[in-house]
Amino acid sequence: MTLTHRQTAWLLAALALFLILKLKLLPALLVGLLVYHLIHLIAGRLEIGKLSGRNAKILSVILVAGLVIALLVASVIGILTLIRAEGGGPAAFMGKLAGILESSRSSLPEWISSALPHDGGELKSYIAGWLREHSGELQIMGKEAGHTFAHVLIGMIIGAMLSLYEMVAVDVRKPFVHALAERSVKFSNAFRNIVFAQAKIAAVNAFFTWIYLGVVLPLVGVKLPFAGTLVIITFVAGLIPILGNILSNSAIVIVSLGYSFQMAMTSLLFLVSIHKLEYFLNAKIVGSQIKANAWELLTAMLAMEAAFGLPGLVAAPVYYAYLKSELKEGGVI
Repeated sequence: MTLTHRQTAWLLAALALFLILKLKLLPALLVGLLVYHLIHLIAGRLEIGKLSGRNAKILSVILVAGLVIALLVASVIGILTLIRAEGGGPAAFMGKLAGILESSRSSLPEWISSALPHDGGELKSYIAGWLREHSGELQIMGKEAGHTFAHVLIGMIIGAMLSLYEMVAVDVRKPFVHALAERSVKFSNAFRNIVFAQAKIAAVNAFFTWIYLGVVLPLVGVKLPFAGTLVIITFVAGLIPILGNILSNSAIVIVSLGYSFQMAMTSLLFLVSIHKLEYFLNAKIVGSQIKANAWELLTAMLAMEAAFGLPGLVAAPVYYAYLKSELKEGGVI
């Protein structure tokens, strides 16, 4: 049986997505797609595509690309600076969480205390073991940092070049190239639907978390440590559907536990209330885009994490959204 252009394109797309994870190119792919879509978003608002003259379009897109890349780099530097200024960095934050658990054990109900690590040293050992186990996936650590930074930078440049090409190129493609381009567009749309929608949800969560930690609690005389760091963790972790909320919520409850058990329960109640709102937003924003339930995303994340580790966990929502769009187009689902 002879493969059609579309079937061959599907096979190549599947191979490319596998190799992206296997060769640890996921950061470059995600950042490149982010730059590409941000440039298109800004260029669309500025109506650059309607400019007369090819050179004017090229110059405008280059300026927008430079602005987007500069803003992304400045945002990362700003976040890292804030975290270091507030608590000394991730190590100090983890140490604080371990200390809170150790000092609060005696005031906790037995059913909670028995489920926690016996002391701060055990928690630190568990975290260290997890980091060692996933050292290959946490590419921003150790000797991989330079490679990852280079990949991310190249991804940004490729994303900017693709946006420039689309603005000025004439679309004349052979059938096979057209089929490949369709796969690329579908994956790009899956990324946009998932990441931009999840970013909106993460921003809403981070905003309400800031209101709670930075406004409401200080008004009643409660000032929790690492409030700014917790807001940042809420936003960044919130970009990972479902699991990110579990991680950020755990950090907030543990820090609240350092004040009192009652404050931890109050924070937990607040977080549950906020996530009731998030379920509505998920159904409205993400669900309307890919028609995916929470159990579908969780299953995809579990399978991808088992196969590829942490990068698979991050890639799972986008990969799943792309797969579902292909299956829908093929009439399978």
